[in-house]
Amino acid sequence: MKKIWDLYHKYEEIINYLIVGGLTTVISLAVKYGLLFTVMDASDALELQVAVIVSWIVAVAFAYFANRIFVFHSKSKQYLKEISGFVAGRIATLIMEMVIMWFFVTLLKLDSNLWVVIWTVVAQILVVIGNYVISKLFVFKK
Repeated sequence: MKKIWDLYHKYEEIINYLIVGGLTTVISLAVKYGLLFTVMDASDALELQVAVIVSWIVAVAFAYFANRIFVFHSKSKQYLKEISGFVAGRIATLIMEMVIMWFFVTLLKLDSNLWVVIWTVVAQILVVIGNYVISKLFVFKK
């Protein structure tokens, strides 16, 4: 048990980021799929992008507070600078996700439910990696 605890402490930031990122992803996916499989249609380009944006807003709100508190333990009093940097980074990865979804689902017409799930997962993996790098290097600098 001590070895596990030592490993956790050694990699605490990355482990906590993966947990928070996983929870953020679950929240994002739940909102996106909830919209796309009920009131919106993934084959409609506008509705697809609206679902992506709404899920992004909900996920970013959760992610900011969870990352600030549990991952990076930020004590910064420059809230506006921190929040704006966080949101700017998330906007960059939102655009990346939107381009991926537009290219594969809309342009290539891979718009069945299975393809929407596949491309969403691919996009989310790239988004999680990009978000960590941006948060670590630019937002929650020590």
